[in-house]
Amino acid sequence: MDIASLLGIVLGLVMLVFGIITNAGIGGFGRYIDPASAIITFGGAFAATLASYSLSDYIAGLKSFTLIFKTTAMNASEMIQKIIELSNVARKEGLLSLEESAADVDEPFLKKGILLIVDGTDPDLVRAIMETELVNVDSRHKKLISFWDTLGAMGPAWGMIGTLVGLVNMLYNMDDAGAIGPAMAVALITTLYGSLLANWICTPVANKLKDNNAAEMTLKEVMIEGLLSIQAGENPRVIEEKLKSFLAPKDRTTQTEEAEVK
Repeated sequence: MDIASLLGIVLGLVMLVFGIITNAGIGGFGRYIDPASAIITFGGAFAATLASYSLSDYIAGLKSFTLIFKTTAMNASEMIQKIIELSNVARKEGLLSLEESAADVDEPFLKKGILLIVDGTDPDLVRAIMETELVNVDSRHKKLISFWDTLGAMGPAWGMIGTLVGLVNMLYNMDDAGAIGPAMAVALITTLYGSLLANWICTPVANKLKDNNAAEMTLKEVMIEGLLSIQAGENPRVIEEKLKSFLAPKDRTTQTEEAEVK
């Protein structure tokens, strides 16, 4: 589980509550709770987002919230080590020996590539098949990301709609000077709710999904290049140096260096 996402959301709520209580006191916390404003802002934002997507995509978008708490089973550095292990097996025992190794691989994308190689598929076709899947995975991820971007845009917009509704009611009661202040406060609460929806939930979720997508795309690109290099019969050391270009300089530790450290 990725504790950063959970911690960020919880701390954001704590900062909000602390700020409200510090300024208005515990007794004034109720001023920031208005059911009508919540219905207009949250209900309107989710309804407008629903109108922007099919029902299945809308439900998938909501479910994707849980993805920000998940961590990948293997990072790019670990994947490079796995590919080097496979290249050593292929170099010593031949490409057909990789079929047995595929049984121990949990990553479906990597297993698919291994089996294509074992079946003797042309390298260009292997690349085309895997890159096609890569593009489609990226497309599905971006659809989920766009859901949160859309919802984040709708929140402030519907918050402003709620504010305008409140202002209309306030202007109808201009003859009562004592009611103007409270009415204005209620009108502005919808703007607050819209900003919270966008900046506390939607934007962080979208950013985290973008980061996760970028990491997964890099991981899959490493798999493609590594498997094609194995199929081409390249030296494991050459494959390692090639794949290290996907990593940041600080992460480019070779297997030899790791063995020396151990």
